[in-house]
Parts: sequence; structure tokens; C-alpha cells
Amino acid sequence: MNVPTLKELSQNGLDPEILFWVGCAGSFDERAKKITKSFVKLLNKANISFGVLGIEESCTGDPAKRAGNEFLYQMQAVSNIETLNSYNFKKIVTTCPHCFNTIKNEYPSLGGNYDVIHHTQLLDDLIKNGKIKVQNESFKGKKITFHDPCYLGRANKEFKAPRNLIDSVKADLKEMKSCKEKGLCCGAGGAQMFKDAEKGNEEINIKRTKEAIDTNAKIIAAGCPFCNTMLSDGLKNQKAEQKVKVLDIAEIVEQASID
Repeated sequence: MNVPTLKELSQNGLDPEILFWVGCAGSFDERAKKITKSFVKLLNKANISFGVLGIEESCTGDPAKRAGNEFLYQMQAVSNIETLNSYNFKKIVTTCPHCFNTIKNEYPSLGGNYDVIHHTQLLDDLIKNGKIKVQNESFKGKKITFHDPCYLGRANKEFKAPRNLIDSVKADLKEMKSCKEKGLCCGAGGAQMFKDAEKGNEEINIKRTKEAIDTNAKIIAAGCPFCNTMLSDGLKNQKAEQKVKVLDIAEIVEQASID
């Protein structure tokens, strides 16, 4: 795959339009790597000038901050800001809403001011501008429900872009009981992904997965690698993984796109 690093581009005197911030999940988690690859394929199809930081990229610090370790967060953030400020690019694009929210809203107070967008926002623009063309057969008429990631939806008020993308592939969007401004967390945010559940009647990802299953959708569309994991686990718990699939929006668009 054609994925240049900013270091390589800089050495050749090139400044990319887009810095693709891959994120920890997109770099190391086997399932999330597939999302990364789908998004890169779309960037290449659209002839977008982009690069990644590669080994220079570190965790944004979001999990440390949410877990209460502000000191560790600031160490990670300041290190990343120093790296980012050493390169020239126009926008940062992330496939993870946690990275998106942290770099967009929390890095400025530490000296990191960037134009940051989520991959669903970029893909929506690329389709509208005709840089990515989709065929209507792959998902035409298929029932798809969209799970709003907390840090894309309620935290940053982006509800339209992912739904526009589902419309672009001519799918039949079925909204869950809790959606948009009243969306329900998948259960991974706030560093909950990395700790054991507290006592209660039901795991939140199970509750959310049941809402998705109730729509009778065959595909749960996600826009976050954490949500993808939690909903996939929920489907296994409900023994529904053979009937329903979890796909990132980028994977849906990539499957429906034409060269």
C-alpha cells in the first residue's frame, strides 16, 4: 500500500495536504487495521496527498486523561505536539473519534493548534466533490443502523456526515432507539475499555447491541475502532454474529467505491 511518512515526504521537499493520524487501535489492533487499510485505499483512489507519522506517532494521551492521569496525558500530548509542529500539512484526519476530540479540542491549550477532521467528514466531502465515486449495488436497499460514537456525536455535534455516507451507498438507514443527541455509549469510552466492569444488571455494550439488533439491520455501521470492538463483542454475546456484521463507515464506502 502506498503510505508515505511525513519524514520521507519532508526529505523530498513535499508537504502533504493531509496528515492521517492512525491512532493506537488503527496501528496495532488486528480488526482496526482493516479500517486503516480501507481508509488508505480511499485516500489513494481520491488522489489525496497524505502521509502518516509512522514510528513518530504516539498515543494522544486520551486514555490516560480519561483515567485521571493528567500528568501522563500532558507528557504524551506535549511530545506529540513537538513532532506535529516540526512538519507542514493542512489538516489532520483521524479514524478514531477519541484522537479527533483530543487533538482538536484539548491540544490547543498546550500549544497544538490544528485543523482536525474525522474520516467520515472527509469522505463525505470527497463523495460530494466527485473525488470518490460509489456504485449503488453493494449496499443498495440493505438495512444499516448507525451507532453514534460519543466523541463524534454528542461531544462534537457531528451527526450528518456518517449518515450522508450511508445514504450515498443507497442503503436503508434504520435508526436505533437511542441515536444522535440521545446516542448511547458503547461502553469503552473514558478508559472503560481497559478495566473490568463494575457491578450492575447489564453490560452497556450488550444493552447497546440489543438496540441495534432490534432495528433488524444486517449491518451495524460504526465510526470508531473502540465502538467496533464493543459492538462485535455484544453480537457474540447475543449469538448474532452470523446474522449481523459490524463495519466501519470507511469499509462500507470502500466496498461500494469504484476505481
